[in-house]
Amino acid sequence: MLQPRIKDAYLIAADRALRTLFAKPHASLGCPESVERGAELSPAQNEHAAALMRVNHVGEVCAQALYTAQALTTPNAKLREHFQRACAEETDHLAWTEQRLQELGGRTSLLNPLWYAGAFGIGLVAGRLGDAVSLGFVVETETQVGAHLDSHLAELPAQDHASRAIVAQMRDDELRHADDAHHAGAATLPQPVKALMQAAAKVMTTVAYRI
Repeated sequence: MLQPRIKDAYLIAADRALRTLFAKPHASLGCPESVERGAELSPAQNEHAAALMRVNHVGEVCAQALYTAQALTTPNAKLREHFQRACAEETDHLAWTEQRLQELGGRTSLLNPLWYAGAFGIGLVAGRLGDAVSLGFVVETETQVGAHLDSHLAELPAQDHASRAIVAQMRDDELRHADDAHHAGAATLPQPVKALMQAAAKVMTTVAYRI
């Protein structure tokens, strides 16, 4: 029989999954805005911007799964709180990207349950390997996400100031998460693991751009 704390942790994880996949996310902070007024996008630019924001939304779905799984597996109460706090901040990103997707007339990925399940499984594995490895996984993940968001800033239409403001704030937050994990005692992951993570991310971003 599960101990009460463990049972509660599983219930929280299940609730987080259902909220991420099937409920409208609510941000604790207002959506970033640009002081510049954007010009109207062409149909092609609008479609491209929506696809990029869908990819970013998928990234936030994965972040919810990853941090939830890591919080579930760590025996360290302080580290669990760290993961839960990061997860809450990622909820802001989830809400912002979904809001912008709606404004662009786009949709979220049809494969979100699959993305969530995959990221949750990775988080469980990372967590079972120990706190240092789990934190190392956060450092590498968030570093790669920061670079990925930089590439989106280069790709988004110059006049799409609304999307660019959101992506810029997300990038800053993700890099801060990487820095926080580093200072919390993250281990450096082997290069083959980093390369595998990059390959998996490439598959996800390519598919999510279209589906």
